[in-house]
Parts: sequence; C-alpha cells; structure tokens
Amino acid sequence: MNQNQQHDPHHRHRPQHPPLRAVIADDQALVRTGFGMILAADGIEVTAEAADGAEAVAAVRRTRPDVVLMDIRMPGMDGIEATRRILADDAPEAGGTRVVILTTYDLDHYVYEALTAGACGFLLKDVTPEHLVASVRLVQAGDALLAPSITRRLIERFAQRQEPSRAPARHADLSGLTPRELEVLRLMATGLSNAELAERLFLSPTTVKTHVGRILSKLELRDRVQAVVLAYETGLIAPGADP
Repeated sequence: MNQNQQHDPHHRHRPQHPPLRAVIADDQALVRTGFGMILAADGIEVTAEAADGAEAVAAVRRTRPDVVLMDIRMPGMDGIEATRRILADDAPEAGGTRVVILTTYDLDHYVYEALTAGACGFLLKDVTPEHLVASVRLVQAGDALLAPSITRRLIERFAQRQEPSRAPARHADLSGLTPRELEVLRLMATGLSNAELAERLFLSPTTVKTHVGRILSKLELRDRVQAVVLAYETGLIAPGADP
C-alpha cells in the first residue's frame, strides 16, 4: 500500500539527480577539503583528492569520476598536462570524464591552454557553494561551463600570443562541414549563443542545436568551447571579428 508514501512529507522533494562522482585536484588541502564538503552536502560523491597532476591522473583511472575539478598550478605535473592525459584518446579508462579548471584569477593565461587540452570550462576558486554545485552538475550533463561571450573574450585575449611554431590544431580540416555548418561555427566563435544564432540565421533553436551537434560530431570535439578554440586556431575567424 502507498499510504506511507502519501504521508511522507519529503517524498516529493527528494532529489532526482543521477549519481555523480567527482575528483578534486588542488595542491592546497583547504581547497580540497572545502570543495569536498560542499559537494558531499549536495549528494555528490568525492571519489578521490589529489595534490598534483600525477595523483589526479591516477585517481581518475582508478575511480572513473564524472567530473574532475583541476587546479592548474600544482607541483610536478601541472593541471594542463594532467588534463591532456585524462582526456587522451588512448585512455579509454577515462570514459566520459569531464575536466573543469580551477583558477585564482579571471582569465588566467593558462586557462586557454587547458581549454585547448580538452577542459570543458573553468571556475574561479572563490566560487559560491551554490555555483560550484550547479557547475559540476552542468558539465556532468554534457554542457560547457563558459558563456559564449566569456569564451570569446578568453580566446581573443590569448589566441594571438601562441608561438608560431606551435603544432597545428588537431582537427584543422573543416572541409567536412557544410556551408551552413561553417556559418554556424563562425558565428558561434564570435560569442553568439544558440538563441542568438537562431535569430541571426532565421532558424529555430532546435535546428541550431542540431547544427551545433553535427559540427561537434564531425570535428570530434567534446563541446562548443573546443569548437570556438578550433575556429580561431584554423583561421576561420580572426580575433576581433565583428559578430
């Protein structure tokens, strides 16, 4: 009988979130502890903590978390190299793990390198508890953790500072995209959201979402952050371009 269920005042308010597992990598114990407590209070399991990049890579391979909160500046292996290793194609044990970069300063110049390595966004370390939890759940659901305008500002600030000898973008061939998909990618790189893209191109939001999904699939990219990075690296759009 469902009487107990009917009279349970908390029944309707039980969280419906799927189980979520996270690893926290930061060389400051207080940061790891504080973030861990915040996540645990919201039902997010912290499977491991790491004080450097090597420990982070090992922890991910051991516990297979959904999300990694990754500091950039750590002794030994830094967060950028750890991100590369975690998200490497030859590391299937990483599964669907997504990496969020932790930084002390807005637009830390290392963040650009981390995004090109495959991170799906970044958080400032003074993030509020509510924003931290919401962000972890957001990226676990497959979204990128950067507003389009912030992505553009970040990339424009650092895209021109890369060394000329830098290796070309991994997916530099855009020939597989249709003219419409190239147009969507170009506009997306100028900082337009899906809603703004729909308005600019006179398309429905659903159609725009389909185009974005196909672009990511064809270019083998994880999210729109990597797509924007690629648009600049391939010269599809130049820093300072007008939306």
